[in-house]
Amino acid sequence: MSTTKPIRRVTIIGTGVIGASWAALYLAKGLDVVATDIAPNAEAALKRFVDAAWPALKRLGLAPGASQSKLTFTPKIEAAVSGADLIQENGPERLDFKQKLYGQLDDLLPADVIIASSSSGLTMSEIQLGCRSHPERCVIGHPFNPPHLVPLVEIVGGAKTSEETIQRVAEFYQGIGRRTVRVRKEMPGHVANRLQAALAREVYYLVAEGVVSAADVDTALCWGPGLRWGLMGNMLLNHLGGGEGGIEHFFRTIHPSHDSMVEVSWKPRADPRSPKEAHRQRSCRSRLTLHRLAWGRT
Repeated sequence: MSTTKPIRRVTIIGTGVIGASWAALYLAKGLDVVATDIAPNAEAALKRFVDAAWPALKRLGLAPGASQSKLTFTPKIEAAVSGADLIQENGPERLDFKQKLYGQLDDLLPADVIIASSSSGLTMSEIQLGCRSHPERCVIGHPFNPPHLVPLVEIVGGAKTSEETIQRVAEFYQGIGRRTVRVRKEMPGHVANRLQAALAREVYYLVAEGVVSAADVDTALCWGPGLRWGLMGNMLLNHLGGGEGGIEHFFRTIHPSHDSMVEVSWKPRADPRSPKEAHRQRSCRSRLTLHRLAWGRT
């Protein structure tokens, strides 16, 4: 595989919410995009999504040559992948489906074409077993939804993914303005979703225990740590919180008190039949209703 081959033409397999968002981003970056999906009305739905996303992308800044006219659609995968420099796969999160698809792509594509999966729940080591000839070109390129607005992309190789593939796909994503994270060990959910899940568990616990309302816990996140996290991650904040002693001082003096705060909350998952869980769900539904009213949605 040559690392010097430019990526100008991207094939999107699967044009649901994630695939359509990827398509909008790639078009805004001036790339040629060929999309394929066998779902009824997939082409019309994709074009509606791109058209709706375009004003925001224009405000962010379109690349030279960016145009919605560079989008083509075909239901036939053989036609869709012909001439592609990179495949962005967004198929159903079913291992049997992906392995069969990757076997088909392996037969159709030249060896230097990267196959990047948006999968959040499956590992590339499992998926690439479907690639008999060139599993080394298969990699996870997991976005944070929606990809056309949120720049994070998690890159995860499988057991047979080459370092060259990882470097090349990282350069590609970075070249179109994405912020990449190299995940060095395969885990379900990768990194960002696992961080979200850990925080969500504590949020649900606090609401279920009656410590705080659903509305107030959102306020606490948005107007407290959320503002800091948008600029600095947890590790940098810990380093700053340690003062002149840095993160080493933080772990010696402040971190133990953090541990004691959360020890009580890490209990088994909530029983959906319990009164506390029912209260939490009612609170969250009420919170969602308020959000919809605020944004004029029904």
